[in-house]
Amino acid sequence: MKEENKKYAEEAYEIVSDAALKIGSRLPGSEGEKKFHRYMQDKLEAIGITPKEEEFAVSPRSGIGGLPYAGWAGAIVSIGAIIAFSINSLWYLLGAFSLIAIFWLITSCFLYRTWFDMFFPQKISRNSYGVLEPEDGKADYTIILSGHTDTSWTWRHSEHIYKYRDNPIIGVIITYIKVGFGAVCFFLIMLFSAFMGVVQLLTDMANANMFAAEGTVGTLAQKMAAFNSHPVFNGILVVMHFVPVITAIGCCFVIMWNDPHEENASRGAMDNATGIALSYEVLKYFKENPEKAPKNCRIVALNVGSEESGLRGSMAFADEHKNDELTKNAWNINIDSVADKDYFEVVIKDDWQGCRFDTDLEKMFKDTFNELEIPSKSKNHCIHNPVGGCDSTPMTRAGIKSVTFAAQNPMLTYYYHTWRDLPDRFETETVGNGFDVVLGVIDKIAKFQEENGYNGPQKKAAK
Repeated sequence: MKEENKKYAEEAYEIVSDAALKIGSRLPGSEGEKKFHRYMQDKLEAIGITPKEEEFAVSPRSGIGGLPYAGWAGAIVSIGAIIAFSINSLWYLLGAFSLIAIFWLITSCFLYRTWFDMFFPQKISRNSYGVLEPEDGKADYTIILSGHTDTSWTWRHSEHIYKYRDNPIIGVIITYIKVGFGAVCFFLIMLFSAFMGVVQLLTDMANANMFAAEGTVGTLAQKMAAFNSHPVFNGILVVMHFVPVITAIGCCFVIMWNDPHEENASRGAMDNATGIALSYEVLKYFKENPEKAPKNCRIVALNVGSEESGLRGSMAFADEHKNDELTKNAWNINIDSVADKDYFEVVIKDDWQGCRFDTDLEKMFKDTFNELEIPSKSKNHCIHNPVGGCDSTPMTRAGIKSVTFAAQNPMLTYYYHTWRDLPDRFETETVGNGFDVVLGVIDKIAKFQEENGYNGPQKKAAK
């Protein structure tokens, strides 16, 4: 950490402490999330910047926050399957329900689509931000510094490995076994029920002589009816009479994934009060030192809501500003979790979202890490986000150059998405190093813009 920036690092750490210890958990759309937005708006007003706020609707449990629903669905289908072996027509209902549940899980929890939001209870979340314009009022491009205000539901399986904090690999293995077993059980009973629904349908069609024997469907139905009496199929059915008991138990591990109680939710010191604090402190730095500000550049400190519900805040921001000056020629430095001093890294892709982030910003971060001699156990200071997603995805899809900057152990840990995410776990110096990194990258963005005549990453005109 540079000595001249120590003041900003200490102030950032103070914001992190207030967020985690005074405000506490901040689930999407909750009163805690709203309080943190108000807290940061007061900070902006204190340095003479008028904050702006934009509300949007969010369904916290429609996405990854609703993972326990998948467990309940699997348990219900498991119980229903036991009954369906006696009442065969029940397979129709179980099969249809299973396909819907799988489709919801993949699209909403894995791919963060909003298609099912209307079927879940809604809350009002918000984005808030402050804008620092150049002194002469002429802004040719924008740098958006973003972090998310909300925190996650506590992941019980992660919190339970606290006892293995001195030997984390054991905790990770145990967690993966429990979660993997639960996932296998869910998909096994759901896919089996869908298969049995199809088998029952074709069998009933064949028995009712609904199709001509020479017809394709009729032939398939007749073959299916014959298959039902085959010894192999009957053997499978005998085994499957016992499997639903096992899948019901396995689905309980999915049910207990998210602790439903708000008071037990993550305190969010690392994830992501650090991102909010650093975004604000960089804005404040340029407000107090205008001579160091990048030429012709607008700086935005963006507090994003409801990231943990499937990037809903960044989606809302990108949609709200898709045709205005904030995103016309814009760069987004998304800061998400700066606490683990041995893992400074740039996140370059959300694998599940299929979104590759900006390569220019990637290089700028790597060069800055090397210039500041900041070590990292991550290979080449670079990682992919293997599951879930981060706010760089909606920004990238909106035509904004974006990457995510983090200093977080990529291994599953007892403090990630648990109430144990507290500020006393990490140091002010780590946050200060993050501050230095962001300033270094901003210098490189400014140089890039100057070399390109302030005509850098222009978006294509809207059709």
